[in-house]
Amino acid sequence: MWGLFLSAIGLILAYLINFLSFIWIALGVIDNVVVYSLILKRRNPLNIILGGISGGLPVMFGWSAVTNAVELLPILLAALVVLWIPGHIWSLAIFSREDYVRARVPMLPVVTRLSTALRCIVSTIVLMIPFSIWIYFEGDFGLAYLATALFFGLWVLYINLRLFLHPDNKMAYRAFKVSSPYLFALFAGMIVDGLISSV
Repeated sequence: MWGLFLSAIGLILAYLINFLSFIWIALGVIDNVVVYSLILKRRNPLNIILGGISGGLPVMFGWSAVTNAVELLPILLAALVVLWIPGHIWSLAIFSREDYVRARVPMLPVVTRLSTALRCIVSTIVLMIPFSIWIYFEGDFGLAYLATALFFGLWVLYINLRLFLHPDNKMAYRAFKVSSPYLFALFAGMIVDGLISSV
């Protein structure tokens, strides 16, 4: 009940900002609560792919709350979050595979061959890096963001390639931990660039 109450308050506040912000919050609630939690989480290995959409929608909400518009940059930022989620979560699922088996949660590394799951992880990371560079050009960011995106993107890719070539629980956990600060670092790079350009 408390979750429903908080969701309702969030929807009301978003509507008071503008209707577009309300749409993004509503889609986020539907995707996370209905699509991910109620329908897919315990039934389908695509759970975090489709459920991950709600992870990118706060970016869309924040942008529309300020601009009341839909533009390419926030879409790219949202896509970056969505592409980051699989590698982050699936590497943890490899490390905690037995826990997911006991809980009967069909995460991809649980229901498919490890090699298949690792190919999917690396594929999403390979897609994630060009999106981070596209954001640099679309957002007209400076070198602080570009250097951060390249460094952290290549670091995450390197660790996950090592996991792909030498799969074990230790490397899986390391891949999970390395991916954890990725989004924070990129958004921090954007903030630094903004501060530099305002001086």
